[in-house]
Amino acid sequence: MAFYSSLSSSSLNSLHFLDSSIPSDTLNQFANNSVFRVRVFDNLTNTRFKSLCAKSNGGEGDAKLTSGNGGGIGFNGNHPPGGGGGGGGGDDDDNQEGEDADEAEFGPIMKFEEVMEEMKRRGATLPLDMLEAAKTVGLRKVILFRYLDLQGSGWLLGFAVKYFSMLRNRMLADPSFLFKVGTEIVIDSCCATFAEVQKRGKDFWTEFELYAADLLVGVVVDIALVAMLAPYARIGKPSVSRGFLGQVQQACAALPSSVFEAERPGCKFSTKQRVATYFYKGVMYGAVGFICGIIGQGIANLIMTAKRSIKKSEEDIPVPPLVKSAALWGVFLAVSSNTRYQIINGLERVVEASPLAKKVPPVAMAFTVGVRFANNIYGGMQFVEWAKLSGVQ
Repeated sequence: MAFYSSLSSSSLNSLHFLDSSIPSDTLNQFANNSVFRVRVFDNLTNTRFKSLCAKSNGGEGDAKLTSGNGGGIGFNGNHPPGGGGGGGGGDDDDNQEGEDADEAEFGPIMKFEEVMEEMKRRGATLPLDMLEAAKTVGLRKVILFRYLDLQGSGWLLGFAVKYFSMLRNRMLADPSFLFKVGTEIVIDSCCATFAEVQKRGKDFWTEFELYAADLLVGVVVDIALVAMLAPYARIGKPSVSRGFLGQVQQACAALPSSVFEAERPGCKFSTKQRVATYFYKGVMYGAVGFICGIIGQGIANLIMTAKRSIKKSEEDIPVPPLVKSAALWGVFLAVSSNTRYQIINGLERVVEASPLAKKVPPVAMAFTVGVRFANNIYGGMQFVEWAKLSGVQ
């Protein structure tokens, strides 16, 4: 029966074999398996099967069955929760323990009626994907309340959370996401400004446009570095195309956001998936680095060329090679930045999960500032060395 615990809701909706032609003893076997029973109860219309399920639960019927396994919003991973396993009563006990732990951390799964009552009470509305998830599998209480709190915050943040799902899903999975993005931008911008002032000296203001171009591109890179490794809430079922590309898309969607992402309701990751994530994110980091390198260095080269067409000087340094500089950025982000930020995410996860950080949240925030500041200093020094070795500088 372990096979049935891994069936998705869409697969269950297509199960038509539990009809009147099935013997009662066979239905009893299904009804006595708690994992299968809870997964399929609301997806089937067979009255005999529902009756047997109710008897298996001691006559409590629907109320007990629909409060069990699965459902709700998963956190960036495979859906449904649990994902199968061996047969036997021991697995049922393990699943129940996992469900209890999930409920203790993320709250119970709220049914559609409960969700609507809470929305009416607060005078709020749900996005279409969250509304559909509430209708089909329900929503975790913590996730729903976290979304309502975000929507009820400042007008700008509330608007962004409501209409930009990428930001919303990351804020739902990690409430400190914006703090980490802001920390990364402030630290990198301050360090870059200090380095530019030291490097350009008295020519800083005459070359301010070069500094501004580098700074703007740096902000984009900072946001990408944090966002691409941030955990996010997976809401509903993503549409996947058929064929080879569909299989690749599905495999990538099942990967964790970072190598050390914690397992949560709806997402269980294997060692192979975590290893694959390192290389997959490396490719993404490399693409971002190359594109931003082309844009940033391209703007800088245009400004330098335009200035020198007006006024030339013997002290002018050669215009850096565009493609070579962009390739350096791509390789650096794919190898160095990817490795360092994977480690940072793992360290932050350990600190945030510690009893001290849960009692005193500023501890985790202070750690984030410290570790990202140290990383920025080390990364800047390493990039200079790479640039010299590659001949770009």
